[in-house]
Amino acid sequence: MKQETFDSALRSTWQIVSKMYNKEASKFDSTMATGFALLSIDSEGTPSTTLGPKMGMESTSLSRLLNSMEERNLIYRSQHPKDGRSVLIHLTEFGVEKREDSKAVVLHFNEEIEKSLSQKKIQHFFEVMQCIKEKASEFEHFSTPTLKTT
Repeated sequence: MKQETFDSALRSTWQIVSKMYNKEASKFDSTMATGFALLSIDSEGTPSTTLGPKMGMESTSLSRLLNSMEERNLIYRSQHPKDGRSVLIHLTEFGVEKREDSKAVVLHFNEEIEKSLSQKKIQHFFEVMQCIKEKASEFEHFSTPTLKTT
């Protein structure tokens, strides 16, 4: 295809951003996924069942990540006080410290982008991203075939 598509632009851009975040995270002996998890856990704890969708991760990958974070003393788990079947993920004191490192990197990267773009371009970017999210969530190229009954 000669013309760049929206999905290829998103994918290639995210690959570069992801590489940059992993490079920065490695300076803290961490990964982008760990940093993103640290930023996604609320101060009062986050149910493990909501963390996966919040981060866009499958449960198997999330489980491995959380086990690794627990081994590194970044998080701890507790029983949900209102739902005995659910587990809350909390940051340890060390996790809060590392969360601040992750936050600093993300905010600095955003500041650098904001310096390069006008407010109007930034607004348009978020409008375009919202449109892509909406279209992707409702898009279906091939309709489901109907079964014939005899």
